[in-house]
Amino acid sequence: MKCLLIASESAEVLFHWTDPAFLQNIQEKYEVTQEEGQRLPAFEDSISTLFAPMIISCTTLVDRLGDSYTSFTTENNHIYVLHQFEECLYIAVNGDGEEGEDDLRRKIYVMKKMIEVLFGMVTLSSNLLRKELRPQDTQQRARLWKHLQSLLETYSQLRENDQSFLVEAVERLIHPALCEQCIEFLERRLVQHLNSSAERAGEEVLHAFVLVHTKLLVFYSTRSASKLTTSDLLTLIILAQNMYPSNIDTDDPVPEDIENTSSSGPESFYTPEPSPTNRDSSSSADKPLRGSTPVFEFMDPDIQMAEDSLQTLEVPPPGPLTPRRVFLEVSSKDGLYPMMPHSMYCLPLWPGITLVLLTKIPTTAVAMSVYKFLEAFSTLEKRLREGQEGSAATRGPPNIQDVRSKLDKFIKVLGPSEVQSAQLQNVWTEFKNRAFARGGSGFNKNLIPWCKNMKTQLCGIYRQCFLIDSGPADIPRCLSPGLQERAQTMAQEKLMDWKDFLLVKSKRNITMVSYLEDFPGLIHFIRVDRSTGQMIAPSLCTTERGPASELGKGPVAQFIKSKVWSLVSTTRHFLRKGYSTVTLRDGDFYFCYFLWFESETGYKLEAGDIPVLPDDSAPIGMLAWDYYWKLLRYYSKNQQGEMVKCYELLTVHLGVIPTDIILQHCRQLASKLWEPSRNPLL
Repeated sequence: MKCLLIASESAEVLFHWTDPAFLQNIQEKYEVTQEEGQRLPAFEDSISTLFAPMIISCTTLVDRLGDSYTSFTTENNHIYVLHQFEECLYIAVNGDGEEGEDDLRRKIYVMKKMIEVLFGMVTLSSNLLRKELRPQDTQQRARLWKHLQSLLETYSQLRENDQSFLVEAVERLIHPALCEQCIEFLERRLVQHLNSSAERAGEEVLHAFVLVHTKLLVFYSTRSASKLTTSDLLTLIILAQNMYPSNIDTDDPVPEDIENTSSSGPESFYTPEPSPTNRDSSSSADKPLRGSTPVFEFMDPDIQMAEDSLQTLEVPPPGPLTPRRVFLEVSSKDGLYPMMPHSMYCLPLWPGITLVLLTKIPTTAVAMSVYKFLEAFSTLEKRLREGQEGSAATRGPPNIQDVRSKLDKFIKVLGPSEVQSAQLQNVWTEFKNRAFARGGSGFNKNLIPWCKNMKTQLCGIYRQCFLIDSGPADIPRCLSPGLQERAQTMAQEKLMDWKDFLLVKSKRNITMVSYLEDFPGLIHFIRVDRSTGQMIAPSLCTTERGPASELGKGPVAQFIKSKVWSLVSTTRHFLRKGYSTVTLRDGDFYFCYFLWFESETGYKLEAGDIPVLPDDSAPIGMLAWDYYWKLLRYYSKNQQGEMVKCYELLTVHLGVIPTDIILQHCRQLASKLWEPSRNPLL
């Protein structure tokens, strides 16, 4: 019994997602009330009727009291969580007891984040966002809602099964030698080839990375690129997984006798033989043929790999690929620019392995200008609402005269040919007449509606430039299909000898084997570097066809997994209350959680007070709302001139281990994981 709804203030449905149980419940309700012979109403009408009283009451409370309820539980234990963003009301429902308020609130914020990545600054205008989320064309609306529903289901599945999405941090495949080779390949061959090609249609590749399922093999950014935030990267992984889903159960099976070869153990790595060339293949009939199982050599002769478990995976060559427009945060010397347009290319190499390219489009400067103007009018509107008038409203940054000059030039460059440009010109002219002309009203509260109107028109320009597919069809506006196929082929040739190993590695990235000798009684741990947004944890596999971990398969592994998921939820609850250390006993297990700060050299800093958050605040994490970035800024105020890093460690021990030994283990484990020789990626 699950549902997520986005509605306007007038109870118009802008998006909905329901699971089969909720859908059946709605249909049964209307079957009872429907007269014989009458057709059932459309589901969209049914769900609108069901939620209309709640939406209207919530809107009325906001209008009259300036506040509203954020959650409630019904008599039949159905939980409802509500959150209003501008004029859009998000409602998440759970009736099967599988999700709590924090889970539903997280789902709402993640949905909002994905909509921002897909629609950019159009989300800053409620009127335009309503039109985007609810197109008049019913077929177009159905396609859009189906896509958003699929993204939400992909996220939910990842959060239920993937530790990286549980703690909202990126997990990297730990193989320094291969990682170094791939970075060199991306920098000197692939990206350089793409950015020097005449077929790139003015686009410039800024970031390139390879995903193995949800884990990051390699990530490369050009010198001119801005840092990609953890929030954006996690969202891109969701998009990539939605396009090319990884099925751990049916993908290439994993042998159960493979030992982990990460840097958490001895410094030994798989070394595959080179693929035979055509000349070698033709010279000897007994040489391996193309498509046969590749032969692997190992540093440890005792390790054997079952040949029947590593079959070569082939995918048909893609047809002409159309990039997906995504809007990501960009930082530059001028400041921070959220929701800047990029093109995202997902090129499947083999099932489970994907090359992702992020490119800068030629008209990015337009988006930056629009954001600056939106920021200026938002600041002015805020001052006017606070009662500042006249020169007080225009004092300080941004300089209103400077904004006036730049906006005049911006509109002139756009030209009056487009309808949206003409509308912006008309509204701007009226704004100037009211604000700057002698007979105008000047800068007072009467100008507030015109500030809002200007923001709507600027968002309209943004929508016209980056969301509407306009312009001559014969003019290329993205990397050509041939160039994309060459990039795909180059990456396949580079990773051909490694692909089977990578699929194995993604499922057994870290194991507990190398930790058991030093930490007897340790069952599981998760360590997160919140400064870089990366995590490391032993693999947890609960599926029958997956690789067996030290916990085995079936009920035991599933039980430990449920305990880990529950521990993360519990620690977030205490972190919200201001606690940075949590230790608790649960039956036969002992759980520990630590959050601490370190200097850049690894010196542990004195713990300060953690801010206490209200229960209805944004969920703790890095995907939908970067709580840790705000926490680092808060803590860094007292550490002038020194870079501060934030870490988290969660451990699960057997309860029979003495408490003092467990705490000693936690200190030693944190130190061991920090050593560069042990884990160079963190």
